[in-house]
Amino acid sequence: MASNPPLPPPLVSVPRITTLIASLIVALSSGTNYVYSAYSPQLGARLGISHTKLNIVALAGNVGVYSSGPVWGRIVDTRGPRILLGCAFALLLGGYSGMRYLYDTGLPSGVSSLSTVGLILLVAFSFMTGTGGNGGLVGSVNTTAKTFPDRARASTTGLVISGFGLSAFFFSSLSHLFFAGDTSSFLFILAVGTSLPMIMGFFLVRPIPLPSEDAYDIVEGGEEARPSTSPNTRQTSRTRLLDHDFIEPRQPRYARTEDEEDEDTDGPGVDEEVELDSQRPPEVSALLTSTARHRSLSRGAAMSVGTLPNVYGVKLWLSSDFWLLFSILSILSGTGLMYINNVGSMSQALYAHQYPKYDEVEASSWQATQVSAISLMNFCGRIFIGLVSDFAKNKYEMPRSYSLVLVASFFFVSQVVASREDKIENLWVASSLLGLAHGSVFSLFPTVCLEWFGMPHFSENWGYLSLSPMIAGNIFSIVFGHNLDAHDGSKPAPLSIPATATAAAPQCLSGLECYVSTIYLTTGATFTAILLSIWAGYRDRQKIAASNRSKEARRFREHADY
Repeated sequence: MASNPPLPPPLVSVPRITTLIASLIVALSSGTNYVYSAYSPQLGARLGISHTKLNIVALAGNVGVYSSGPVWGRIVDTRGPRILLGCAFALLLGGYSGMRYLYDTGLPSGVSSLSTVGLILLVAFSFMTGTGGNGGLVGSVNTTAKTFPDRARASTTGLVISGFGLSAFFFSSLSHLFFAGDTSSFLFILAVGTSLPMIMGFFLVRPIPLPSEDAYDIVEGGEEARPSTSPNTRQTSRTRLLDHDFIEPRQPRYARTEDEEDEDTDGPGVDEEVELDSQRPPEVSALLTSTARHRSLSRGAAMSVGTLPNVYGVKLWLSSDFWLLFSILSILSGTGLMYINNVGSMSQALYAHQYPKYDEVEASSWQATQVSAISLMNFCGRIFIGLVSDFAKNKYEMPRSYSLVLVASFFFVSQVVASREDKIENLWVASSLLGLAHGSVFSLFPTVCLEWFGMPHFSENWGYLSLSPMIAGNIFSIVFGHNLDAHDGSKPAPLSIPATATAAAPQCLSGLECYVSTIYLTTGATFTAILLSIWAGYRDRQKIAASNRSKEARRFREHADY
């Protein structure tokens, strides 16, 4: 007689709490891409790298984060988190150890700059750290989402993501407290402190099956999840959750295409569907027949017939709404990446201008202060914008797209403050505003993407939209590096000294003048983003108003028929 499989543990149980804590630790070790500014000026000074090339190294890490998302997502969906965590261990350990080796080795006597091969290696190591960190994040968040039921999923995954946001604060605080001025030891801590938690996660981060009443069956061939009615249903590593799996509400429903799964055993019967179809006005039935069955519906068309949008594939790329969001996100996130990658150099320039008697330890402390401010406010921004957009939508029925204006304004104000702040003691104000804005933008945009283009293909659509930071981010960062190099009047030769000693003074001693031209550029760009955000909110309001008029007209015709 076959024995019944063991029942899944309850919601509050040792296996689930263990997975949650382990996932949080993994996420806390995954966001070190944002701590780059805490050591990049020292790295550039010791290896004779220009600020432009330092920005290329930083961008390699960003490219590693954004480009690896689809790959890691596919692997974790089909094979579980262990492959990701094993790869993250190797990539993070190899990336930071490689950087430390190049830093410790320094330059041969008589050589003033790093060779092309050395620069390529440095870029590769940076790419490895970005890819590895994103692997740890995807694995931990995906596993947490699979481990907790819908009623607790938002809070638990939010807790894990907050660990990612606080990662830079955690490691920059370590740098400030224990390794100020000792870049080699800091890189060693980054190598060990980010890789070892991945090994811990390899054994402890695993999806825990949900009880039958909370489990979901995934419809193969479609992207819809339904409550499980079978007591033997269990979750496997192939179960798609988080941004790959959403519960489709019954009303209003999604417009679907012919190639998508339309059968629903829990839905209305055939007779009920026929009755519903007979009650539709002829023009609505024609729209659903000619459009919904052959191609996805846009937001405006979907709302007008009482459905939700489902835009994807070629239609997404041809949508003006997609390119509008793409442009706004590219400008805003590009500004954030430029500032985050270069705030260490900004801090050094301001400090050297105020204090000619340069103190490497104190300068490093100011760098860590900026990184910590950005990281803490990034965490706050993710929570703040969610509360604001939810409150505005639920209390005043304002679309979440209206909050785009608020986020863009945060960026604009941060750049205005940065362009006027010439004292190192006050730079934290601009850094805090930038962190608040950067956290807000990556919390708000996925929700707007979901509202505008629909749930069924949200993961695919957000993946395309999240490529946008690499465009403006590359442009702004390289312009910043070029501008800083242009103000470098006298480049001191890198010192062939022990790695734990003072590396070198910053190359630009003019303070705010070293980089303010680039800040003017991003100030203008973020103001443009405000205008584009206003336009996005206006378009959204027009579509909602048009759909309401259409519904009113339909109800009027239905009453007139009686």
